[in-house]
Amino acid sequence: MKLAVVGSINMDMTVTAERIPLKGETLRGDSLHYIPGGKGANQAVAMAKLGAKVEMFGCVGDDANGTRLLENFKKVGVETGHIKVLEGVPTGIAMITVGENDNTIIVVPGANGKVDRDYIDRIKKELKTFDMVVLQQEIPLDTVYYVVDFCYDNQIPVVLNPAPASNVPLEVIEKVTYVTPNEHEAVLIFGEEYSTEDLLREYPEKLIITQGSRGVITCLKNGEILSVPARKANVADTTGAGDTLNGAFALQRAKGADMETALRYANVAASLSTEKFGAQSGMPMAQEVEEELEKLGGRA
Repeated sequence: MKLAVVGSINMDMTVTAERIPLKGETLRGDSLHYIPGGKGANQAVAMAKLGAKVEMFGCVGDDANGTRLLENFKKVGVETGHIKVLEGVPTGIAMITVGENDNTIIVVPGANGKVDRDYIDRIKKELKTFDMVVLQQEIPLDTVYYVVDFCYDNQIPVVLNPAPASNVPLEVIEKVTYVTPNEHEAVLIFGEEYSTEDLLREYPEKLIITQGSRGVITCLKNGEILSVPARKANVADTTGAGDTLNGAFALQRAKGADMETALRYANVAASLSTEKFGAQSGMPMAQEVEEELEKLGGRA
């Protein structure tokens, strides 16, 4: 079983502070860290740490950040053979402020903006060999939709994490296997005229809405609404929790787990990731998730 991630590769510049500053306010920070990140890279690392065979597809610059990010992938076991190193283009950067058990993020795309149709055309042969493709929206949206079309035409299951938020066309939603917005992203995509339950029933076992500290919710194919509450966590840093959930969910579904099992596993993995600092460094290993699930009696 092989999983592919097509998406963003960033260096996270993470500042910690007592709280997130208000508009126009200056605060004194506690620390500054340079940490490998990017939603795509985070999801690939999450799956690798959980035992998956995974390859990352995307672009980095020919700078120190790009070199360090490639080294990090190799260290955690993510394949990098088709990542393109671009001359004279900076590697993507995310500026993150962490405070009060929450975070704010500003992304400067850099090389991620060069993940275009030409790049995808060069990796199509490889993509056909994967059991599932995971996508996010920190690369050009035209590229995301191009990959969705290609995977749909070739019967390759797709998980689309529609973040950063954008108004995803409904024809794209129809073509993906799973779409995993948070509540804000769901409103942006589908509008406010539907209740959450009605919306979920319109897309059974396709639409999975993440609800932060309240967990995750979906509709099973029998029409039952499945709400998986979040595991209580001693939160240190929420950065990357959603990426951990997406990666863990994709891995479990690719392995054949049913929807409830996959979401409970993913929920526990995501909550464990918040108990350590750093998006990727905080992501749990498979044994940690399995031990926690056993403590909970298999329930998140």
